[in-house]
Amino acid sequence: MQGRSEERLLRALGKALEDQQLHMLYQPKVKLRDGALASVEALVRWDDPELGAVEPSRFVPLAEEHGLIDDLTLWGLRTILRQWLDWCDEGIDTKIAFNISALSLQHLDFPDLVERMCRGLEVPTDRVVLELTEGATQPLVKLMDTLTRFRIKGIGLAIDDFGTGYSSLMQLRQLPFTEVKIDRLFVTDVDRSRDSRLIVEAIAGLAHGLGLTATAEGVETIGQLRTIAELGCDVAQGYLISPAMEPQLLGVWKEAFRRTWPKMMADEPLALWGDVEPDSLGER
Repeated sequence: MQGRSEERLLRALGKALEDQQLHMLYQPKVKLRDGALASVEALVRWDDPELGAVEPSRFVPLAEEHGLIDDLTLWGLRTILRQWLDWCDEGIDTKIAFNISALSLQHLDFPDLVERMCRGLEVPTDRVVLELTEGATQPLVKLMDTLTRFRIKGIGLAIDDFGTGYSSLMQLRQLPFTEVKIDRLFVTDVDRSRDSRLIVEAIAGLAHGLGLTATAEGVETIGQLRTIAELGCDVAQGYLISPAMEPQLLGVWKEAFRRTWPKMMADEPLALWGDVEPDSLGER
């Protein structure tokens, strides 16, 4: 039964890629220094007419296993680069992060391909950040040359969900990352747990020692926000900052968040979203 279900999902995914049924939502990340927009993370969404909403945790591994991951990755890169141009037309110049599969890095010409795509659309390479999950870092060590070529081209590299996967501190030192994303597991109770505080502070300090940006994921409360700032994190991402949103709403969110930020970091009552309701922005 599971085989049939997977086969049906695979066929639907192939059709979705062919018919352009996938879309992106974007979640902002802000600088803890001043609340300014640091970057946005592009999140792939698939709403199938028959299957309904399909989680990336279901269809991305399927794409990797059955040879569709390159098509998915190329679609994603084209989408975020064109979106960057649209935002520039609105006066919004920000970095865009996109999660890629370690399988894509096995293509020796992948860095050149990404650079050509950027050049073709006149998007600066330093506006692109490729995110890699920590569990993928063991094989990534064997792909040092590929990762280094991304850095030479000015493309950022972020290690996602740091602290819960299989990478070691040695691998973090070896690989040319620009950003460490601290897993939400440690952020959830960082304002209540001594252990989580120590871990977050240690990761932030390690990141800074290696010249990397420390980003805290999954920030959902004011207490978490103020604590990660106190512990030395550079960037915050999570539902408190904003749920993932449709791209046309980024400008509206940016203006509302600018007004809200000072109160978020002060001991004052506040309406988090000003005139913007979180549910109107998109998904969590």
